[in-house]
Amino acid sequence: MEELAPEDPFLPARSALERGDYGLVLRSLEPLVTNFPAATPLGAELQLLMATAWMGQGNSVRAMACCRQVKRCSDANLRAQASDLLCVLEAPALERPREWSITLPSLGEAEPIAGRMQQWASSRRRKKSDDPPPPPVGPTKAPLGFVLVTAVLLLLTLLLGGCMEVHTQVHFQGPGRLQIGYQLQTSRSPIPPWQRQFSQALRRAGLHYSAPERSSGGADDQNQFLLGPVQPAAEALQLLRANLASAAQLAGIQLPKPDLSLKERNWLVGVRQTLLLEIDLRQVQEIAGVQLSIDLDPARPRSIRRAEPQAAQRLAGRRPGLAWQLSFGALNRLELQSWRWSPVGLGGLAIGLGLLLVLTLQRLKVLMGFGLPELPA
Repeated sequence: MEELAPEDPFLPARSALERGDYGLVLRSLEPLVTNFPAATPLGAELQLLMATAWMGQGNSVRAMACCRQVKRCSDANLRAQASDLLCVLEAPALERPREWSITLPSLGEAEPIAGRMQQWASSRRRKKSDDPPPPPVGPTKAPLGFVLVTAVLLLLTLLLGGCMEVHTQVHFQGPGRLQIGYQLQTSRSPIPPWQRQFSQALRRAGLHYSAPERSSGGADDQNQFLLGPVQPAAEALQLLRANLASAAQLAGIQLPKPDLSLKERNWLVGVRQTLLLEIDLRQVQEIAGVQLSIDLDPARPRSIRRAEPQAAQRLAGRRPGLAWQLSFGALNRLELQSWRWSPVGLGGLAIGLGLLLVLTLQRLKVLMGFGLPELPA
């Protein structure tokens, strides 16, 4: 399944925004303002895209006006994004320290280079002392690379800060059918921006909030449960790949393409399933307080053929499932083999056994001399 989300009316604007063509973004979105009011979710997304483009052009006033339009939207997630962006725009500008800049003198005031060279040559001839030069003094300046690394680490801390758990749920719904779900838990309030953006991406991919498990029914809950539709195994695994890529993109990291496959062998009365999962996290350093796991439901410990580097554990509660925690900085592999009974195959087998029993009883009746059943005269 190539396209998981419905057609996006703002796709050209999003593509132009990724290329940094802010003028094209504004020209493609301004005619659509009347068709999408700011009180609707699509209109609020349009205003946020325009605010980002205005920020790219350096027009903070127009960007703040677009963010204030989003406050009329009924979607709490979009209102929260607008509030975060408005806080950034309204933040006071910090004064740049003088030691961060280099001031070049005017050419008219600069001393001629010929005179400087003559003074330097004469001073070297006069200098007779062999004493070592004094140690350097003055404030130590951090190199540019250190500043960039610190900024990246700070960004990741802001996005993924706090204790967060992401449980990817794989529900086996019979032979050839899977259902993908997610449970997002955090100890922070309000929820981090990464979790809010990831839940929005999951909803655009077709997942919906699971009603029985949600506490208050709002999108700002610290514990969120999202569930996708029951799909054929190939489409469900493709959805899982797309969700993993979206999560990595929002976190600002690049992951190798995961290897996900489900092989089945039909024995009429049941299906032998072999699930293979391989997720490469060797390029991702461990993030404090963040836990990633894949929940398999239903599944039993004896179904696991290989699980590394961490073993699969039973799920809490009475559910017959397993939880496999992923490890950062390692290649995570899981192989599961299980047997799924086929209702159609079992029904056919029961009908065949019943017919065989009836024929056997009839044969015994004939052998006992009662003969075949006849119509009354």
